Amino acid sequence: FNLLIDAYSRSGQADASLETFTRARHSVGVKADRFTYAAALAACSRAGRLREGKAVHALAVLEGLTGGVFVSNSLVSMYARCGDMGQARRVFDAAQERDDVSWNALVSGYVRAGAHDDMLRVFALMRRSGIGLNSFALGSVIKCCAGSDDSVRDIAAAVHGCVVKAGLDSDVFLASAMVDMYAKKGALSEAVALFKSVHDPNVVVFNAMIAGLCRDGAAVGMDVLREALCLYSEVQSQGMEPTEFTFSSVIRACNLAGDLEFGKQIHGQVIKYCFQGDDFIGSPLIDLYFNSGCMEDGFRCFRSLPKQDVVTWTAMISGCVQNELFERALTLFHELLAAGLKPDPFTISTVMNACASLAVARTGEQIQCFATKSGFGRFTAIGNSCIHMYARSGDVDAAVRRFQEMELHDVVSWSAIISSHAQHGCAREALRFFSEMVDAKVVPNEITFLGVLTACSHGGLVDEGLRYYEIMQEEYALSPTIKHCTCVVDLLGRAGRLGDAEAFIRDSIFHDEPVIWRSLLASCRIHRDMERGQLVADRIMELQPSSSASYVNLYNIYLDAGELSLASKIRDVMKERGVKKEPGLSWIELRSGVHSFVAGDKSHPESNTIYSKLAEMLSKIDKLTATDTSGTKSDDITRNEQSWMNWHSEKLAVALGLIHLPQPAPIRVMKNLRVCRDCHLAMKLISKSENREIILRDAIRFHHFRDGSCSCADYW
Repeated sequence: FNLLIDAYSRSGQADASLETFTRARHSVGVKADRFTYAAALAACSRAGRLREGKAVHALAVLEGLTGGVFVSNSLVSMYARCGDMGQARRVFDAAQERDDVSWNALVSGYVRAGAHDDMLRVFALMRRSGIGLNSFALGSVIKCCAGSDDSVRDIAAAVHGCVVKAGLDSDVFLASAMVDMYAKKGALSEAVALFKSVHDPNVVVFNAMIAGLCRDGAAVGMDVLREALCLYSEVQSQGMEPTEFTFSSVIRACNLAGDLEFGKQIHGQVIKYCFQGDDFIGSPLIDLYFNSGCMEDGFRCFRSLPKQDVVTWTAMISGCVQNELFERALTLFHELLAAGLKPDPFTISTVMNACASLAVARTGEQIQCFATKSGFGRFTAIGNSCIHMYARSGDVDAAVRRFQEMELHDVVSWSAIISSHAQHGCAREALRFFSEMVDAKVVPNEITFLGVLTACSHGGLVDEGLRYYEIMQEEYALSPTIKHCTCVVDLLGRAGRLGDAEAFIRDSIFHDEPVIWRSLLASCRIHRDMERGQLVADRIMELQPSSSASYVNLYNIYLDAGELSLASKIRDVMKERGVKKEPGLSWIELRSGVHSFVAGDKSHPESNTIYSKLAEMLSKIDKLTATDTSGTKSDDITRNEQSWMNWHSEKLAVALGLIHLPQPAPIRVMKNLRVCRDCHLAMKLISKSENREIILRDAIRFHHFRDGSCSCADYW
């Protein structure tokens, strides 16, 4: 009976094991002994059957078997593995005798439950009781130290001392655990020193060291990542056979180091050792290829996996979002659901980011509802993604409502709501949220200050922006990035302080970055400073000769100044150098789906209706400009009147929106490039003639057109 109970237990058949235990107790001529009860308790332990375990415990008490160390150890282990540490401790304290197994069971139970303080107290009591240390007990303690927070960092060294005193420092199991512990604590030098001191390390020790070296690529740097790759070569040279953990860690090192070629060689090794179907390796391989822009290779890795779990699906979706294949990401998400898998919060958050980039609020709302039904609605990460999605879709009010509904606001939540208002030109609201964030004792980070500086830039708050730039450095010890400096240049340029903006760039460590000069070039065009604009454009062309943005801006500067011959020369230079302007693309989301347009696009099924509506809109604009006395009319209107007939993509999208959306609904249109002056002026006039709010997101910011005016105050 004992052998049969144990056999069923070990094979995972808990019901059969406990049924056999019951038969044994009721069989004539058979008396259950301590081994019988220990086997039954092991079955409950393995299956997590706490209720049945308590029943076996009660029967053991009736039989008078709980006083022996053998059964009491089984009881401690059962309660610990079932998560009832209170009862495990009571059984331990009531035991008449204890051995090292008793202590090990209690220590490992506290580790499993994450009760680090209780574990350390038991470990200290164990030492004071004179119990000899073994690799099992020390392994549990080391695991606890590795998984806990920084509060027990000093204890890690003390535990290491216990290992040495016990004479177990040559134990490769403990060595690998300690290497992992030091690496997780950020003590990489100690981890490396310990690794080098291990005599004849096996592949498990190498795995721990490789994983430790690439645990945080941003912190350890490229040299350390290269060392991780060299360790893999050493594993091969010593004739060791790598495991799935070896490959997973070394692929991550290739990913962090950006070494695609080495990663491909490792992929070959994965196939050689027949691990190509391992899910544990599949996700890092997908990440490697997607991060390197090798999309088809990533898809091939995904399709080669015999079993695609949520982790691999999420890696695919994340890779598509990272490579701006947003529609493909949404398609994969629907395929995941069709496969009967349940996405986790990270999957949903990633898909919400795809919706944000596409500005498809309707789809985003559906995914938010799915998250709520799945029980993820209260997750802070999901709430943050919702804020970002609604703001990027042009609905800042919905973003605020979602922010207010959240129970917990972390630094990402505050940064998202601040950036949302900044992108929509609501500068004062953004600064109000920043003040509330500081009052809530949440420490702002670089992203937070980027939102604050963007708000000041879009709102024309020069003095406030410069003050926050100083606060970021002096009060929060944050180093400005290229994006922060670009905001300052835009801030100064908006105020017409072009000389100060240029001096700021030349004094900055980012003076060789084209993006910061492009911001100044845009300001030169706004303020019609042709001489400075020409010099700035020459500088950008020197730094980035293949980028079309500087040529187009300089062309527009010459055109605005009436220098048609110079503008024509810029076009000729672009042709000579093979520089092509990125085509403009606009899209709008309606009930029937997402509709996209390019300039002069006639591929839409409703093309004739769209162009008729656009002609009607332009006709109304002509009448409006002929009678306008409100200041909307300007000298540019006559000169640019013919440009309205160019059928730019955003006008086509607005026309489709006016056809299908009811009167109160705002028209939300997205564009991949900066909106041109002609279309900006047209949108103001259309909003007045049609009595509709138009929300246009271009590459720079959101424009809210109402009654003939724009929220950007004609500066973008």
